[in-house]
Amino acid sequence: MSTERGAQQSIPPRARPPVSADHSGDGWADAVDEPLFKPLSAEEARQWRERHPAPSVWRVVVWQAGLTGLAVAMAAALVGLWWPGRWAWVASVAYGGLSALLPTAVMAWGLTSSALARWLRVAAPGVARASLAGWLWWEGVKVLLVLVLLWTAPRWIPDLSWPGLVVGLVVALKSYWLAWITPRAARG
Repeated sequence: MSTERGAQQSIPPRARPPVSADHSGDGWADAVDEPLFKPLSAEEARQWRERHPAPSVWRVVVWQAGLTGLAVAMAAALVGLWWPGRWAWVASVAYGGLSALLPTAVMAWGLTSSALARWLRVAAPGVARASLAGWLWWEGVKVLLVLVLLWTAPRWIPDLSWPGLVVGLVVALKSYWLAWITPRAARG
């Protein structure tokens, strides 16, 4: 206790933080009395929503389909030119891409068009918890579908190439980034 008191007394007066006039106990005086958060008016919120449209979950599906198709075409070209007879590699790349694409499409449908999504829009419009619950449900469905598709891959493709399957899967999963960073078309 005595060392604490001695340390406080040794601080020169100019180094101490200024005390606010209202003595709120924060120790620092605010130069500006503006609130940190200013709520938007209804018109400002509408304008902000127009400038920042909500991205569609179907963009991810489109990007996954495009990149999966590109990866399969590249694998087919490589096999056709340098490794004839290894068409199971092309099938493995395609299956890997579809292992991400199909569950993502099911999740996108579930979030936008399913009976659960329609019910949540009517029962709890604008309620974040309901949206989160729906998203968590469909994310769980998606993960289970991915696991089932990967588990059954050797049954569907007899000469399965695991590296090819992983390439297709990784290419499809990386499309999330491209769907996120590419500029969105403005509405209207």
